[in-house]
This record gives sequence, structure tokens and C-alpha cells, in this order.
Amino acid sequence: MEVRIRPARSIRGEVRVPGDKSISHRALLLGALARGESVLQDLSPGADVQSTARCLRALGVSLAIEFSQGNGPEGPTARVQGVGLSGLSPPASPLDAGNSGTTLRLLAGVLAGQPFESVLTGDASLRRRPMGRVIEPLTQMGACIESEGGRGRAPLRIRGGRLRGIRYKLPVPSAQVKSCLLLAGLFADGETTVIEPVPTRDHTERLLRGQGAPLGRSGPEITLRPCSALEPLAMRVPGDLSSAAFWIAAATLVPGSELAIRGVGLNPTRTGFLAALQRMGACISVGGVREEAGEPVGDLLVRGAERMQAVEIGGEEVPTLVDEVPLLAVVATQAEGTTVVRDAEELRVKETDRLRAVAENLRRMGVFVEELPDGLVIPGPQPLRGACLPGYGDHRIVMAFAVAGLIARGETTIEGAEWVDISYPGFFEVLSQIVELR
Repeated sequence: MEVRIRPARSIRGEVRVPGDKSISHRALLLGALARGESVLQDLSPGADVQSTARCLRALGVSLAIEFSQGNGPEGPTARVQGVGLSGLSPPASPLDAGNSGTTLRLLAGVLAGQPFESVLTGDASLRRRPMGRVIEPLTQMGACIESEGGRGRAPLRIRGGRLRGIRYKLPVPSAQVKSCLLLAGLFADGETTVIEPVPTRDHTERLLRGQGAPLGRSGPEITLRPCSALEPLAMRVPGDLSSAAFWIAAATLVPGSELAIRGVGLNPTRTGFLAALQRMGACISVGGVREEAGEPVGDLLVRGAERMQAVEIGGEEVPTLVDEVPLLAVVATQAEGTTVVRDAEELRVKETDRLRAVAENLRRMGVFVEELPDGLVIPGPQPLRGACLPGYGDHRIVMAFAVAGLIARGETTIEGAEWVDISYPGFFEVLSQIVELR
């Protein structure tokens, strides 16, 4: 499906974004392993989270997702009948994670501790993504995992069983691998300790603590001790900051804009994009900060920036904005000076090679950009011209370049617009409601 984007005069109004995708995955999985019913309001409605729900149902979990009636901002509510740590059932067929790397990696940790065999697979894109980073530590814990796709790729055949706790230092920062090992640690004898080279998003740890799991942190080390049961969850999922980022960038880049974004998650391991834009000169106000389900939440007011300055991004900052790098690159085209992004090689093994996809699409829009092995160099400011752009089967690329189209000269056509449903169904409908065209 193609979508056509025309230049914007301003971005105005008020929006609520879907529930946080990362939290939604984890809440469904941990709710399924809890003892009793978990109620999760404002769950992410995206296809990735539906993949997690589908896999859990195939493992014998009773899980109902109810969508709100009408056009209100409320997201779906999930009711999960937890089966406890020992209540999952052998699946009758391979478990299909769709396009969701989070589903596959986190579920691998759960299945490694089960007394049955299972197969985890996904779509063609997911089957190309590296899974050796979970296979190696899970094997150390005692699981037997065969890469049927070869070279550490899905499908993965997992013969679970009794696991032993290990002490494991992540070779690269990865919240998914960390969460995979902590989930496996729920079924292990002895302590499971994960050592992070730099902090990554900590939603799994917050949820586990809220369920009564004996989990602690000392510096870079997260340790989970054996536990017999998890308490159910009753929570409202915060708005997804990675989804809000597109509206933040749009309102920042289009002069004369003023946009309110309500109920956004402000977990400090996720706010790197906000901090980077504020350093660049964005006008972003944060108010109404409160805590919901162990997560900080607030409201944002974004106004069009008068002047933007280039920044350098690298090191420990990268995990806090890794999903937003494509969008940051679009913003960088309008900043004075040269923006440099380094230490982001992880983006080459996402739904697509995001560094290459960003560089190629920016060039199609007339931008000079240098592609590094681990990042991008973007001088600015540079004008954008409308172009026909591929979406690369990647929801974040599609949405980032929809924002680019708002500040380009002429019309921009984006192919594969349907991929936004992975994380943000209704993205283009919201865009049409808040944009005033030239």
C-alpha cells in the first residue's frame, strides 16, 4: 500500500499514542506465568503484540483482548488467566512470532525452562535476524536449542527442561537478551545474574519486582533468585514513547506547531530521544509526571523549534534511543552543523538494515549523508525534496519518512505503508487529524 505525504503548514492538536509495545509484550508473558488473572489496560494494539498473544494461546493460556468501542483514545484491555510457572502446555504446531523479534527472543527464555519440545519461528524478515545471542547463554543454562534455519537463525527447536542459573555478561547491550535470560531464570536452580555493558530498558525488571520476584540490581549486575510464584498484574500500560517520538519530531520540525501528547511513558532508559532533541534546540515541555504500574508517565507539549543544532550520539546514549535513530537522522537534516551517530551497529540487524535504509532514503530526498559501519554522518541544514521511497518492510522507516515528507518540497510517496500496523495501527489517520497542509 502506498501513502502520499504533502508538506505541512503546522502540526496542532492533542494526541494519545498506543500503549508501550515493549511493556505490552512483557506484561502478557509475565501475566501468563503468574498465579491468577492479570488485567492489562491500554495494551499496544500492534501486530507484534498480537503475535505474543497468539503464541501464548498456543501454549494453553486463556487470554482475551477486548477493544474499546467508538473512537475514544483507549487501547485494548487484555485479561490473562495465568497458569503459573509450571502450567504451560506443549504447542500442537510451531509458534509463529510473525515479525516480532521481542516475541521470539523473550519466549525462547520461557520455553527453555519447559519440560517439552517446541519450535519458534516467524516471517521471512524475522528468520533472517540473529538469534545466536540467546542460543548461547540459554545453552549454558542447560537448554538444548537447534537452529533449524542455520547460522543461529530461526526456526529454533527448543528442548527445555531443568535449567541452572548462570552469571552472564552481555557482549552487546540488549534488553531483549537480558529479558530472555531473566525469564529463563524463573525456571532455574540457583541465581541468574546478567551483567550489562551499559544500561538498557528495564521494563522486565520493574514488572518482575511488582510481581514479587526476588530481583535486585548492583551496578551493572541484575540478579534473580529462585521464586515459586509470581503475583498477577493489574496495570495501565503507559503510552509508547517510541510512537510519540514521530509526533514530537513532526511538531518540532514544522514551524508554528503546537502539539500536546498525553500519558507518555518516561522511563529513563527510554528518554534519550527527548534529551537529544532538547540539546538540539527542540521546545519540549514535560508536565503531569506521575507513576503508573511502576513506570514514570507524563504529558508532553511540543512547539515548533526556531533553530536546531547538530549533536553527536554514541556510547551509553545509544540504547536509550536506538529505536529513534532513523527519526533522529531526519531531524538532523534540518540542524546547523554536522550530526554524527556512532555505536549503533545493532540497527543493521533489525527488521531491515536501518542504517542503510535511512541513508538510501535520505539520498533519494536529495540529502548528502555518509554511512558509517556503526552509524551516520549528516551535515545540515539541507532541504528535502519529495520522492518515491521504499518502506523496506519496516514500520519505523515508514513512519520516520512520513515525518520527512511533511517538511519536503513537493509530494512524498512511501511504499509499504501497511507496515505501520506492526506497532502503530491508525498512524496515518492520526497524522491526517493533526496536520494542517500548505
